[in-house]
Amino acid sequence: MLDAHRVTAAPVSVPAAITLTNVRKRFGTGAREVVALDGISLKAQPGEFVCVVGASGCGKSTLLSLIAGLDEPTAGTVRTAGRVALMFQDAALLPWRTALGNVELALAVRGTPRGERRERARQLLDVVRLGEFVDRRPHELSGGMRQRVALARALAQGAEILLMDEPFGALDAITRDLLHDEIERVATEQRLTVVFVTHNVREAARLGDRIVLLSSRPGRVAASFDVHIQRPRRIESPAVSRLAAEVTEHLRQEVRRHAR
Repeated sequence: MLDAHRVTAAPVSVPAAITLTNVRKRFGTGAREVVALDGISLKAQPGEFVCVVGASGCGKSTLLSLIAGLDEPTAGTVRTAGRVALMFQDAALLPWRTALGNVELALAVRGTPRGERRERARQLLDVVRLGEFVDRRPHELSGGMRQRVALARALAQGAEILLMDEPFGALDAITRDLLHDEIERVATEQRLTVVFVTHNVREAARLGDRIVLLSSRPGRVAASFDVHIQRPRRIESPAVSRLAAEVTEHLRQEVRRHAR
C-alpha cells in the first residue's frame, strides 16, 4: 500500500560563483583619496553571463581586479567559487611563441604534465576554432584570432569564472560580432560564469543574461537589468536595440547626475 503522504526532496542550494558584499575600494589617503567603489553588493550564479557597464572611471576594471584577487578591497568581502581567469583588451600573447606555445605555457604553469600539454593545447585551440593555426605566431594572426588564443589560454588555466575587460573593444564591428558568437558558444559549452566589462551597451544587451549598471565615481550598483531575449541573439535585432536604449537612458541619467 502506498503512503498517502508524498515526500518532496528539499531543493539543493547551489552557492553563487561570485559574491561581493558591501565592497569598498579606496586609493590614496587624505586629500589624494579616491573612492573607486562604494558599497558594492553583487552575486553571479554559476553559468551566468553578467555584463557590467558604466561611464569611464566608474570602477569597472577595479571591480574585475578585486574579483580576480589582484587587489584587496578596503572594506567588505569578495568570494569566488571556482578558478578565475582574466582577459583584457590586449591579448598579451608572448610574441616569440606560437599559438600552441602560448596555450602550452598556461598548462605548464598550472602543472599539467609535459607529455599531456601539447595534445591538451591542441584540443583547446580546436574549442576556439583555431586548430589550423596552431603553429602561427601572434604577428601572423588577426586581432580576433589573437583574442581567441587568449580565450584558449584562459581555458587552459581551468577557468570556471572568466573575467573579461573590454576584450573586443579594439576590434572592427564584423570581427567583434563573430567573437560574440564564439564567446557565447564557448561559455555555454564550458559552463563558464562570465563577468564582461564593456562601454558598449548594445554589446551588453547582445551577450548578457544580466546587465549591471555602475554609477559614476564612486561606483555603486545603480541598476540591474535581467535580459529575457531568446538566444541566439543578433546585435542588430529590435529586442536588443530596445534594451540597449533603456540601459543607455539610465546611463545618461547617471552621467548627468554626476555632472551636477
